[in-house]
Amino acid sequence: MVEYNNSEMLICTAARQMEDNTICFIGTGIPMLAAALAKRIRAPHLVAAFEFGGVGPSLDKLPLAVGGSRTFHRAPVASSICDLMEAAARGYVEYGFLGGAQIDAYGNLNATVIGDHDKPKVRFPGSGGANDIGSLCWKTIAIMRHGKRRFVEKLDFLTTAGYLDGPGAREKAGLPAGSGPYRVITDLAVLGYDEKTKRMKLMALQPGVTVEKVREETGFELLLADKIEENTPPTEEELKILRAEIDPNRLYI
Repeated sequence: MVEYNNSEMLICTAARQMEDNTICFIGTGIPMLAAALAKRIRAPHLVAAFEFGGVGPSLDKLPLAVGGSRTFHRAPVASSICDLMEAAARGYVEYGFLGGAQIDAYGNLNATVIGDHDKPKVRFPGSGGANDIGSLCWKTIAIMRHGKRRFVEKLDFLTTAGYLDGPGAREKAGLPAGSGPYRVITDLAVLGYDEKTKRMKLMALQPGVTVEKVREETGFELLLADKIEENTPPTEEELKILRAEIDPNRLYI
């Protein structure tokens, strides 16, 4: 078996979640590599959308950020952030990738501060387009490192709405019915959400990880799927494409 690191496992796991013939909001970092890998292997008609206006670029070369020129390379659409968010509001964007410093059991995300808002221990860049993506895309996928300081019972600040405080809360807040968190991809597991309670549940383990380990690193009670799968390691083909074509300079891997 070819050796791989946690970043490569995260990228390959995320790429396997991307469906062909869908539009997906892509953020800086791992989602970019995952989209590029998915287009090469399993989803050639995936349309990557970047919040600064690039829609459907070839991703032949890795963009450095969501506003970089490569997000427009050979793209059929070069628009603006306003047009992209309006398209999401109209229901045209199936998937959105998100990150954050904290996530709770209902998929709510904090990317603003740790500690008190006015006198924080740590201040992060904030929402950017994350609140819009989490509010308007049909399915959102969070990519995070797994640990108790990230998977918390109560957020220090609510940046992006998940299922808020449970069933029906998104709809009461005026968000599209049927939208919301779909998956959380971490270095330990893939998690989804219970249809009735909207609470996070463990669906699959990364290679070599146990259920007990995931529970130990989660700061709230985690539901378990009826059958917990084990993700397959990155294939030789996936790693070759990642290392030689997508990120040869090892910016992210």
